[in-house]
Amino acid sequence: MFLPTIPTPEEALDKGFNRAKKAANKARTSKIPHQLKSKRIEEIRVRTACQVIQETFKSILEKTPQVEQMPLFYQDYIDVVVGVDQLKKSLGALNWVVGILAKLEGQYAQKIRRGSPESAAKIRREAYGRISSVVNRIRDELEFLDYAKARLRNMPTVDFEAVTAVIAGFPNVGKSTLLRQITTAEPKVADYPFTTTGIQIGHLERKWQKYQIIDTPGLLDRPIDDMNTIELNAMVALEHLAEVVLYIFDASETSGYPLENQFILYESIKKIFEVPIICIFNKMDLVENINYLNEYIHKVDEPILVTASEGSGISQVIDKLEEFKDVEKRNR
Repeated sequence: MFLPTIPTPEEALDKGFNRAKKAANKARTSKIPHQLKSKRIEEIRVRTACQVIQETFKSILEKTPQVEQMPLFYQDYIDVVVGVDQLKKSLGALNWVVGILAKLEGQYAQKIRRGSPESAAKIRREAYGRISSVVNRIRDELEFLDYAKARLRNMPTVDFEAVTAVIAGFPNVGKSTLLRQITTAEPKVADYPFTTTGIQIGHLERKWQKYQIIDTPGLLDRPIDDMNTIELNAMVALEHLAEVVLYIFDASETSGYPLENQFILYESIKKIFEVPIICIFNKMDLVENINYLNEYIHKVDEPILVTASEGSGISQVIDKLEEFKDVEKRNR
C-alpha cells in the first residue's frame, strides 16, 4: 500500500476536537487552583486539538514513501496513474497545515494565558474556528490523496533481482496465454487495476535463477505522445524493467491486426528500447497462408513458432530466456 488512510477534513477535525474534549474532562478532575482551572482547561483543548490534527497529517507524510527515492519504474508508474506533481502538491499541503497549526497552537495558548478566565472559552472557540478554516482549505488535496490511495492500492511489487522479460505486442495476440504457459499452469500472477486490462506479473525459476515475466497491456503502433494511459503504462514497464522483450506476433491475424502493422510496431520497439528482443509467432495452429507468413518470419532473427493455447513451443521460449541469461553473464 503506497498511501495510508486519508481522512476527510471533518474526520480530522472531529478526531482533534473529541480528543481535546476528553483531555479537558481529565483536567477538570486535576488539582488546579479554581481561579486558573478555566484558563488551563481551554488551553489544553486548543493544544490537544492542534497536536492531534498535526499528528494525523504527520503520520500520512511519514508513512508515504518519497517518490524521488523510489526506483524509476515506480516513479513513472505513479506519474502515469495519478501524477507525481499533483501528489507532491497535495502532500505539501498537509505539511503546510502542520506548520500553521503549530503556530496557531502557540498563539492561542498564549492569548488564553494572558486573558481573563472569563475570556478563555471565547478565545478557544476562536481558535477552533481558525483550525477548522485551515483544515478545510486542503479539502481538495485530501480528496486527491484519497483518490490516489485507491488508484495505487495494488501497485505492482516488482522483483528487481530477477531477470525481467516484458511481453509486448498488439491486443489479443496471446500475451496472457503465453505468460501462464511460461510460468506453469498455476502461475503466481497478480492483476493490477491501473488500466482496464491490468498488468500481470508471473514468476519462473530455472537452475536457481529467478525470472520475472510481465504481461503489459496492448500496445498500438502510434507515437508515444498519442498514447492513452493503458499504453503509457506498458511503455513504462518496457523502458524501466525490460532486460529482454518477448514480442508476440499473431501469425494467424485473427486478432484483427495485419502482420504488416505488427511488424511496424516491432520495428518501433526495437528502435526505442535497447534490449534484446525474442520474436515469437503465436497461433500457428490457425495459420492458413504459410507463404505469406514466411515473409515476416524471415524478417526477424531466430523466430520461435508457438501455439501458446496448447503449450506448443513454450519450452523453446524458456530455453531462449535461459540462453539470454547465459550470454548476459558472459558479457559482464
